[in-house]
Amino acid sequence: MILYPAIDLKDGNAVRLLRGDMEKSTVFNIDPVAQAMEFVQKGCRWLHLVDLNGAFKGEPVNAVTVEAILAQTKVPAQLGGGIRDMTTIERWLDKGLARVILGTVAVENPNLVRAAANKFPNQVAVGIDARKGRVATKGWAEETDVLATDLARSFEDCGVAAIIYTDINRDGAMQGPNIESTADLAKSVSIPVIASGGVSSLQDLIALRDCGANLNGAISGRALYDGAIDLNTALAVLNA
Repeated sequence: MILYPAIDLKDGNAVRLLRGDMEKSTVFNIDPVAQAMEFVQKGCRWLHLVDLNGAFKGEPVNAVTVEAILAQTKVPAQLGGGIRDMTTIERWLDKGLARVILGTVAVENPNLVRAAANKFPNQVAVGIDARKGRVATKGWAEETDVLATDLARSFEDCGVAAIIYTDINRDGAMQGPNIESTADLAKSVSIPVIASGGVSSLQDLIALRDCGANLNGAISGRALYDGAIDLNTALAVLNA
């Protein structure tokens, strides 16, 4: 199982939000590029990047910072936030991004997801962010009646590389991931699933690895910044 260190970008800084609230952000590093390099030097195999401002605005906002991270690091990176048209998808992939994450458009324009996944095999992921099982969009600001499991199933057999499932109520709260709902989602689809939201300890990572759903990976942010998870130890355990 892959551990994806998270770098969430707000106003050019690496931050973490509490349950997706832009007014409840904590700045962990004013130099996201240095933060990315630290994760890479410790041995991570992927980076997970989020343009938080972009998610709310609907277009890339922290592009300069993302491009700087891509220029300095040599591990693959995936990015979500403000990617809502084919032009933006193509631009990011041309700049060296390994995988784009499509969230809001997965609900509002699912045909774009299918077209992008077909055009760029293994380079398009779907971000499914949910509260109580129902999908939220536009930086988690708008809730829908769409069930997370139904949305995931709708992208079977179209070439989507992964589904990144976030339980919003767990995100940044250091209360542990929603293992049951994550495992249920992963078991309902053949698409690889990456768990996100609430991973706060090495025990959480082990529980996700051993949940029986064969998860592709888990994303962690605050716990790595706070030191609740030692990256070197976690990588050794998950790669054992």
